Amino acid sequence: MQTNFTEAQLKDPGIQRANEILRSCVHCGFCTATCPTYQVLGDELDSPRGRIYLIKDMLENGRPADEKTVKHIDRCLSCLACMTTCPSGVHYMHLVDEARAYIEKTYKRPFSDRALRWILAQILPYPTRFRLALLGAKIGRPFKFLMPDARLKAMLEMAPKHIPPVSRNDDPQVFPAKGERLKRVALMTGCAQKALNTDINDATIRLLRRMGCEVVIAEGMGCCGALTHHMGKVNESHAAAAANIRAWMAEVNGEGLDAIVINTSGCGTTVKDYGHMFRNDPLAADAAKISELALDVSELLEKLDLPEGADKGLTVAYHAACSLQHGQQVKTAPKTLLKKAGFTVVEPADSHLCCGSAGTYNLMQPEISRQLKERKVRTLEAKKPDVIAAGNIGCMMQIGSGTGVPVVHSVELLDWATGGPKPRALAKAG
Repeated sequence: MQTNFTEAQLKDPGIQRANEILRSCVHCGFCTATCPTYQVLGDELDSPRGRIYLIKDMLENGRPADEKTVKHIDRCLSCLACMTTCPSGVHYMHLVDEARAYIEKTYKRPFSDRALRWILAQILPYPTRFRLALLGAKIGRPFKFLMPDARLKAMLEMAPKHIPPVSRNDDPQVFPAKGERLKRVALMTGCAQKALNTDINDATIRLLRRMGCEVVIAEGMGCCGALTHHMGKVNESHAAAAANIRAWMAEVNGEGLDAIVINTSGCGTTVKDYGHMFRNDPLAADAAKISELALDVSELLEKLDLPEGADKGLTVAYHAACSLQHGQQVKTAPKTLLKKAGFTVVEPADSHLCCGSAGTYNLMQPEISRQLKERKVRTLEAKKPDVIAAGNIGCMMQIGSGTGVPVVHSVELLDWATGGPKPRALAKAG
């Protein structure tokens, strides 16, 4: 794609990166075939190629974002399926991130949009606030029919029926390895996950310790910054990321770390991108080091000698989270591990397509999200599984709200198969 940015524009690192990405696009349109929003809406501007044209026009002309451009960029899930299918290697993730930051700087949203985004940014990254909000939503759910905005109804519907007790395993501490220590790793405990499902981190800690890992919960670690990053709120997202970089580097420079383990794939995609986010910052070298150490929990477990398990007699439908299969390009590890542990693993049709969760997408674009969820649930249930497994809390909540099949994190099944307790969702199902 030909671009015409001025020399002055190209002095901005964000515009410079956008220019590189735009020039790599050859207009082939392969991305439209794998774009969930294009499949649902059928509008070229709701495909990666269409959004690329909108972004090019906006950035190249240096004009403030307009309502049309914002509408179509907001509809993007950032599922990154387009990056997996693109033959030219167009780094759409960095391009749309730059567009969102530009929109945040140049466009004044309607009051209701600004208010919703502010509320989400002030609540979701903070587990205690999120718990209180979930309690309020649980109380208010019977009155959702009174809500004038579909997005407010979606927020009430999101609240789980049961809010888990606080887990003290998320506090800063060190868990020694069981037996010989093979690795020393830091675990990212997440933010929303700490409020929505404490079993995931508990299972991860047990499993890693059993596999010879000393597990560190680092002092000062918090939200990865993904939520505000995808809203274009650069200052907030970079502040959260910087706090994590400093927290983990304190461990690296102390007793050392072999890996930073992440069991929420949306966070993993962001942490692995810290090196890019801070490329022009004094923290650049430390950020690059953290990105280098970051691993999805399934990547680390593949490096360890997970024992073979006997046939469990359970069929697991594996849902590949977009942030894992497209954002991190981790595709086979979770399935391989589940099979090795003794589970029968099946995959739904169109497993590359998003379930519609996508961070806060199900709250901000509830109608599109609902259609994507219903399609995903249909394809999963068609496999007649005993349980559905995923590697991302957002996907688990989204799919779980649309099916009666138990939904668990893959690591919960692996923990159970190697001596841990039966996952709570399976125990409840009998």
